[in-house]
Amino acid sequence: MAAHTLASIPVSHSAFHSCCIIPKKPTSHAPRGSKLDNLVSSFPGTKLSIRPSNSRQPIRKHHQSTVATASPSLPVAKPEGTTSEKAPNDWGRYFAEVYRWSARAIKSYAMGELEARKLKYSHTGTEALLMGILVEGTSLAAKFLRQNGVTLFQVREETVKLLGKSDMYFFSPEHPPLTDQAQRAVNWAIDAKLKSGEPGEITVSHLLLGIWSEKESAGRKIMATFGFDDEKANELAKTMNKDIVLSFKKGL
Repeated sequence: MAAHTLASIPVSHSAFHSCCIIPKKPTSHAPRGSKLDNLVSSFPGTKLSIRPSNSRQPIRKHHQSTVATASPSLPVAKPEGTTSEKAPNDWGRYFAEVYRWSARAIKSYAMGELEARKLKYSHTGTEALLMGILVEGTSLAAKFLRQNGVTLFQVREETVKLLGKSDMYFFSPEHPPLTDQAQRAVNWAIDAKLKSGEPGEITVSHLLLGIWSEKESAGRKIMATFGFDDEKANELAKTMNKDIVLSFKKGL
């Protein structure tokens, strides 16, 4: 009934334009109390209130996606046996400029974080770093492991047997922090490079031997399960710096 009554009210052509045509946006905001604050429509008793809004919502153009990223350097601490005469106080900058991690080592570390997330672990342990080395797969250390019967699927299976499965509803952080043992393994790799006195990158072999140096770690226990021992560790130590040659082409 209300619709029929409304339709019977005559609406002039000018009223139609004043009500239905949206005026152009002014170049500057009108002051309070101007004619734009309160507009009267062509219908009796109806006021249109227009208030300029100062709030602007940001427009999100793209949806965020989850990607695995590698940090430019691994988390480090000041190695044992070093003095302030050998390096400046800014250790982070010193390692970045003088003792660089190889691209393979950085990727191995990032893949280790990803493996920890796949297993829904809250931290990145030595077992995750070991899996990361095998996932990267192109380093001399990874090839040495495969030649000695250590594969990614076997390490993953042994990890679950040793540490168990995490809660299926638990969500790991984007970058699971290192366990104390994993941090010591990383520090061992840096310390070994510093003590060698040789320039160049810290390789995946340094990282793998750092894992082996942690006798009570899950990573070492898993490696020992597949026959890795001190003799093989000494054999790998002879090639610690050879990944440098593989990382860069000579003559460039």
